Amino acid sequence: MSVGLHRLIISVSSIDAALVLYRGVLGLGLTGRSGELAWLRADDGTELMLHERPAAASEAAVAVAFAIDDLEGTVARWEAAGGTVIDAPITQPWGERMAVVRDADGHVVCLNARDAEIVAD
Repeated sequence: MSVGLHRLIISVSSIDAALVLYRGVLGLGLTGRSGELAWLRADDGTELMLHERPAAASEAAVAVAFAIDDLEGTVARWEAAGGTVIDAPITQPWGERMAVVRDADGHVVCLNARDAEIVAD
């Protein structure tokens, strides 16, 4: 059996507000929009669907992680665009440089430096 990650779906209270962060700050390409749905695509082809409906963020929910080139700059732009920063950029004990932020609906999003090397035990 072959399995691949096809799409991540995020419930958002406002597609327009979510697009400011996911498209405007992260640079995901908008590939379609219809009613309460918007489709975006990452450089590697992974699709992110924004679904406008009641959103309930949770610390125990799934977090989406994005590999990005300019971690510090992206975090600053994320916050300026209305997102919040939970953890500022820092190098984790396993070697990955990352920050943890929230989108406009409070969903946890991890931003990882693309060039960081993970050190496994």
